[in-house]
Amino acid sequence: MTRRAFAPGRVNLIGEHTDYTGGFVLPMAVHLGTTVELRVGGPEVTLRSDAEPMPATVDLEVADPAGLEPSWARYVAGVVAELRPVTGGAGSVSTTLPVGAGLSSSAALEVAVALALGFDGSPLELAHLCQRAEQRASGVPCGIMDQLASAAGVEGHALLIDCTTEVVTTIPLPAGLQVVAVHSGQPRQLAGSAYAERRRACERAAEVVGSLRDATTADLAAIEDPEVRRRARHVITENARTLAFADALRSGDLPEAGRLMHESHLSLRDDFEVSTPVLDALVDDLRARPGVHGARLTGAGFGGCAVAICEPGSITDGWPLAAAAGATVATTTPAP
Repeated sequence: MTRRAFAPGRVNLIGEHTDYTGGFVLPMAVHLGTTVELRVGGPEVTLRSDAEPMPATVDLEVADPAGLEPSWARYVAGVVAELRPVTGGAGSVSTTLPVGAGLSSSAALEVAVALALGFDGSPLELAHLCQRAEQRASGVPCGIMDQLASAAGVEGHALLIDCTTEVVTTIPLPAGLQVVAVHSGQPRQLAGSAYAERRRACERAAEVVGSLRDATTADLAAIEDPEVRRRARHVITENARTLAFADALRSGDLPEAGRLMHESHLSLRDDFEVSTPVLDALVDDLRARPGVHGARLTGAGFGGCAVAICEPGSITDGWPLAAAAGATVATTTPAP
């Protein structure tokens, strides 16, 4: 038996570095994604990719996914370690996602591998399994946004996710809106970034003011460390911006949505300090183009992509994403 599984990548419209603090995020699945085709059988999982010189070979009893080589095999191994399938398989991986661009290529790989290995459960259960797999594979304490956006994407909609309650609300994308991602030219690797350091700062802030999801800017005065205060200010204001952005999409107020995106980028640049000069210049360039309502870095920062919302055809040097947003959600089917 052969299974073919597809999982989309995602672009985050707003709500950055808020998922691991239990806050609000607003990603959307995209038509770019990863396909795994697996001939089921055998005591290990072996996958080959046209984009990688070495295959991923993973024993079903793998104990240390983070120790495997090549590095992309760690994500496959993380899924195997969490799913513990009784049977392995051999097959191939193909993707239309740019790797290291902040469009969740690792999450798409994890979701597709889990489905190809026979995962049978809800999208939320799938997202939790793949979140744990990524944490084991990379050592990065990531939140659930990427995996849940891939597992639960809906055509033509963004997903407002409350990362405390894990309730997902679909937000229709206004007619005539195009979402475009443009790569900054800087590859992004969270394992070598300050991602974990930012998360620790948020945890320190929560020890003082409680859940950042429920805190207000008035609570910031209780945080003595100025750096921790800035990190918390980003999260608190970003949660408010995310909810306001969802309302702007619902009402079709794209100039307001664009203004909120710009505020988000400035907060990521100044308070959370995860932007780069290259990303800043790219966002400024996109915002200056006719027909562009707003732009910001997307993903965790430290390189990768900027995302813009615009009138169709306003940006021609990126990946247009909204036209087929969620057009193919995570699926698994028999393959000939």
